[in-house]
Amino acid sequence: MKRAIKNTICTLLFLILCSFTALFAYLYFFQPGERNLSGEWTAELDMSGRAAVTALDWLQDIEGVSISLEEMESYMPDLTVQVNLGFQETARSEGTFHSGILPESYEACSQAAYEAFALAFRSLVAERLRMAGYTGGMDGESIEALVDETFGMSTVAYLTTCCPALLPSLEELQAQYDGSGTYTALEGVLTRQFEAGGPGAVRAERYIRKGPNLILSGEAEDASGTVSLDSAETHYPVIYTLSQAENR
Repeated sequence: MKRAIKNTICTLLFLILCSFTALFAYLYFFQPGERNLSGEWTAELDMSGRAAVTALDWLQDIEGVSISLEEMESYMPDLTVQVNLGFQETARSEGTFHSGILPESYEACSQAAYEAFALAFRSLVAERLRMAGYTGGMDGESIEALVDETFGMSTVAYLTTCCPALLPSLEELQAQYDGSGTYTALEGVLTRQFEAGGPGAVRAERYIRKGPNLILSGEAEDASGTVSLDSAETHYPVIYTLSQAENR
């Protein structure tokens, strides 16, 4: 009796083990799911912090008025630049990729940054004039007219021309993000070999795929033990969202 019960238990355990083995094999070979990165992804690179710090450093030179970083950040909207990243899987966990900064997004971000900078500048100029006993108009249009009369250009044009750049240049961002080549995605490390746009460059980053989100969480070593290039210039995490899945 005991032997029969033991045999029954062993048989059940064997069947359960076979079921799990079959399930894992199915998921591994027929349901790549989270491991398949094929599709078009987009990320928004945050530029607000750099823009606020750069603007603050310049505005602090205005005599007699002060502004804090928190106040400067309150002027800045959510400044982002869009970067696109596409994958096409050609074999399991490997394939080709292309990536690039969207120039229109950069231009819109730059315009928004300088408009916010101009708003803060006009506010501080009005405060300085008030302290000096100026009795003319202090509203935005009046200060804008004074700037135009003084410098022969609008506030935005003046700040764009005469002040440090609020954003990295488009060329700098393109050098960091634009390119194409081949990739592997193994054991939580995404390794991209740039063949165009960054000849010979290898970028290896830790990644997590969470449904429609691809999270690059930090630099990693590639299979040869090489640390990714230009990683110091990347502010992690970078979160990509799947905008268009590949038709399979």
